[in-house]
Amino acid sequence: MPVSRATELPANGGGRWPSTGFRSVQWGEMEVGYTVTGAVDCTPAYQGLPDGLCPCPHYGYVFSGRLRAVYPGSDLPEEVAVAGDVYFFPAGHSLIYEEDSECLEFNPAAPLQMVMDHFEKMIAQGWTGDVVSGESAG
Repeated sequence: MPVSRATELPANGGGRWPSTGFRSVQWGEMEVGYTVTGAVDCTPAYQGLPDGLCPCPHYGYVFSGRLRAVYPGSDLPEEVAVAGDVYFFPAGHSLIYEEDSECLEFNPAAPLQMVMDHFEKMIAQGWTGDVVSGESAG
């Protein structure tokens, strides 16, 4: 059985996503990922994916920070996860890290692969992340 500290997960998905800084490893059908990021609105990076939204459900825990999931075009309410929260954000969302954040996630590997490959393309095209201002980004 694999065991790892979150901070020791392979950088950049073990080389699969060299530009992202996302620490992750695939165990079975799941991708275990560790994110440390500044405030960033991921919405622009989802453009080009189905409906311009993230197709991957995320299950996670917030060590520090604050992230918001919004569900454009649906009846689902916005959700906010803060330090100490566990969360489930279903597919069809956009993520906004409203402040410096540190999270551990468990994601189905196939849809996450699609998202991360797409992010690599967006980064190659010059996307660096839209820094969130001091106002609420919802």
